[in-house]
Amino acid sequence: MSEITTLPNDAELEETQALRAEIYRLLSRLLREAPDQPLLDWLSALEVENDGSALTSCWSSLAIAAREASSDALTRAHFRHLVGVIEGDVIPYASWYRNGDLMDEALITLRRDIKQLGFERSEDTQDPEDHLAAICEVMAMLIEAHSSAEATFFMKHLAPWASRCFADLEAVDTLFYSRLGRLGRTFIDMEFGRLEDEANHETVRLVEP
Repeated sequence: MSEITTLPNDAELEETQALRAEIYRLLSRLLREAPDQPLLDWLSALEVENDGSALTSCWSSLAIAAREASSDALTRAHFRHLVGVIEGDVIPYASWYRNGDLMDEALITLRRDIKQLGFERSEDTQDPEDHLAAICEVMAMLIEAHSSAEATFFMKHLAPWASRCFADLEAVDTLFYSRLGRLGRTFIDMEFGRLEDEANHETVRLVEP
């Protein structure tokens, strides 16, 4: 009897973990650069089963926004909102939100913890490690690796600021990026509820910011 009940639960857990990692990777991809046409087509074709949850509502809204957008327009919008000539409408760096400046204490702390976890910065990116896209990518890797540091990393490096950053993105005037901000904010808030208690019981101790 125990095998009959345990195996489906394990399978459901693995599916949930895989979905969480995929969402982190999608957020990372869309924060780092505008969607190309294949990705925009994929988002446009999403068929979301409405279960009444806030997250499925966000997915539906993002799919609708994707259908109304073009990749060229989103390339311009991404630059305006998240990059800018000097800075974009949203500055997606932990140091900015946590310390009020770029390349500050939050970045130093993050670099120490990433090194402690065995990750290295990709040579293909010029962004500092505290870019929200980079931290979402680390979260995806921690989930896929079944790392015991997952919850602690989230609480130290995403929970204090990521929801506010996504809320600022939600306020921009491009529908697609506004809906992306809403999805990100809702997902991060859900992750906080999922991981807060777990972090309190983890034995892993990362550097305090």
